[in-house]
Amino acid sequence: QVQMVESGGGSVQAGGSLKLSCAPSGDTYSKRFMGWFRQAPGKEREGVAAIYTGGGYTFYADSVKGRFTISKDNDQKTVYLQMGSLQPEDAGMYYCAAALVTSWVPNKPLDSNEYHYWGQGTQVTVSS
Repeated sequence: QVQMVESGGGSVQAGGSLKLSCAPSGDTYSKRFMGWFRQAPGKEREGVAAIYTGGGYTFYADSVKGRFTISKDNDQKTVYLQMGSLQPEDAGMYYCAAALVTSWVPNKPLDSNEYHYWGQGTQVTVSS
């Protein structure tokens, strides 16, 4: 069974930084889009960033552009989300997701409906 394991969440003061990691199992990593999504209590899930593991394509939500960076380590088969200048509105459960098939370009890389494999999430809290 496909497993998506996120780590790196925690509590940080406003202005601080956190780095999240996602290590999918098996062949889930190779040549496919992977994304980070977040959901705060009472709000809809929103796409944060996405990356194509077979190339250099990256996408960011406007709300995090310039503050967050998505990256990958193909040797470790791991995707990261470096989050800087964190604000209270960034708090929520962060999920790692992967597309169903390889070499597939989603029409909307930050749309959760484009992804099929999901992790359990890692909690991020930001205090002011």
